[in-house]
Amino acid sequence: MVPLPTMQWLDGCLRLLDQRQLPSEEIFIDCGDIDSLADAIKTLAVRGAPAIGIAAAFGAVIAALTSDQGEEFDDAFHSKIDILEGTRPTAVNLFHCLEIQRDIFRRNPGRENAVRALLESAKGMVRSDLEASRQMGCFGADLLKSGSTVLTHCNAGGLATAGLGTALAVIYEAWDRNLLVKVYADETRPLLQGARLTAWELSRAGIPVDVLPDSAAASLLRKGEVDAVIVGSDRIAANGDAANKIGTYPLALAASAHGVPFYVVAPLSTFDISTPCGSEIEIEQRGRDELAHLGGRKLLPAAAGVWNPAFDVTPATLITGIVCEKGVLFSPDTESVHSVLGRS
Repeated sequence: MVPLPTMQWLDGCLRLLDQRQLPSEEIFIDCGDIDSLADAIKTLAVRGAPAIGIAAAFGAVIAALTSDQGEEFDDAFHSKIDILEGTRPTAVNLFHCLEIQRDIFRRNPGRENAVRALLESAKGMVRSDLEASRQMGCFGADLLKSGSTVLTHCNAGGLATAGLGTALAVIYEAWDRNLLVKVYADETRPLLQGARLTAWELSRAGIPVDVLPDSAAASLLRKGEVDAVIVGSDRIAANGDAANKIGTYPLALAASAHGVPFYVVAPLSTFDISTPCGSEIEIEQRGRDELAHLGGRKLLPAAAGVWNPAFDVTPATLITGIVCEKGVLFSPDTESVHSVLGRS
């Protein structure tokens, strides 16, 4: 598994692979101020819970670099962090990484000390994420038999992380072990992350991938064409309920109905022990234009409203196992989640 160039720190700014342009063009954007980075996160130039968190961690470095020194330095820094926290409400990694950076800022007074410590912390998050991805890939691949075909939803690969992935880390490792025959990728309406991003990643890695409409997944499972469903997550509640891209929940229902294992792959930073269950997870609502237009073409009449949640929640009862860097939580529940997090 070779990491994708999803983000790079370059002398005071964060360079991001603009995922809005894929697969047509590979364009990089440079974010040297908080507003440009916040916009990149909001508009999904960078997306995926781990990637959002790490990008925001580098954003804390930018916040320190671009805040005027003096009596208002601390307030200016925290105000800019507040802007980043307001970009995406569901992905818990965002808040987890920024809370770490806030604490580091408090313990390293002065711009020079703060920038040095914040930058080392952000780079450490990249290293930790890559290592967690490798570990998850190994644990997840152990669950698959030779000749497997898997189905995935949205994008949980290198584009969604520091460069390797969660669900796709499992797929990459399984491919390297000669366990996989093919991957099916839901297109993932309305922004087509599966068609645009997952298919791009897998094709780039030489892994056979077929893209299907989201609405066709249940029929594919019924035909017995899939040996396992493997997805990522943006937040896992204390009881094992998992929020992921909209369309994941019906996929889990279909997998359960047809006896297909359903695995969620996510690092420990995606677990949110403060949220008792999935119904307490705040679900981001996206704008009308994502449903009303496609490629410049108008799809809806002006009088039609929209309901456009970015995520849904899959109950733990439908999850065969959650793969994290410490292993696999089979039939996840509050006890097993607390155990893996070292909580009593």
